[in-house]
Amino acid sequence: MLPFLRGVPRALGSAVAGLRAAAPSPPLRQLLQPAPRPCARPFGLLSVRAGSARRPGLLRPRGPCACGCGALHTEGDKAFVEFLNDEIKEEKKIQKHKSLPKMSGGWELEVKGTEAKLVRKVGGEKITVTFNTNNSIPPTFDGEEEPSEGQKTEEQEPELTSTPNFVVEVTKSDGKKALVLDCHYPEDEVGQEEAEESDIFSIREVSFQSTDESDWNDTKYTLNTDSLDWALYDHLMDFLADRGVDNTFADELVELSTALEHREYITFLEDLKSFVKSQ
Repeated sequence: MLPFLRGVPRALGSAVAGLRAAAPSPPLRQLLQPAPRPCARPFGLLSVRAGSARRPGLLRPRGPCACGCGALHTEGDKAFVEFLNDEIKEEKKIQKHKSLPKMSGGWELEVKGTEAKLVRKVGGEKITVTFNTNNSIPPTFDGEEEPSEGQKTEEQEPELTSTPNFVVEVTKSDGKKALVLDCHYPEDEVGQEEAEESDIFSIREVSFQSTDESDWNDTKYTLNTDSLDWALYDHLMDFLADRGVDNTFADELVELSTALEHREYITFLEDLKSFVKSQ
């Protein structure tokens, strides 16, 4: 009986694995909101302090403090605020751009929270590029070994770069419909320096959308470039380049998005500190 019972967990594990394999995969396209990536700024990248052992009693439930204000004050909150103070100082110290970098080519920038819009008018056409910095930082771990004990964490931290999906809309002077190209940065192309120049971004999907509709219409035909003839794909890339969306633009977009994401991250830390500290 004992060998039979030992085999039960293994059989259940195989059955669960089979059910996972048979589960349908999610839809491919998610406009402007890419599928959530693994945590790109893991807690291990935050400031690590040696000897920061958990104090006894931090997890015990606490009631309102004795001062009579009715608010909840704990030693854990106090330590959290101190940590956030240090973290904000460090992030501001390494902040590369105190003001947002400029885009060449006459692009006008409009920012609303984590979403940014670039607009350029050329020869009676309006080119609009929209992107969102949320979930835009690729994972910084690919199975690399954890830093050994005693090794400095700062030496292991890679520079975080924001490579967001972006959507290009080209509207003619009549303004009735727009050619929409959903673009992204392939992770294996970002940061690669090759002797032969190659595109650092790719077109993933192409469709026509009506300009009088504010929301994306999924009933419109959408061309996926995965199985597209390369000659047609090259013409689409040339079409974008002629309108200022080329490798230079893509490089500058990464720098702009990285600055935006870092600014939003610092603001988040400041808001988190105020929230934890508030009475």
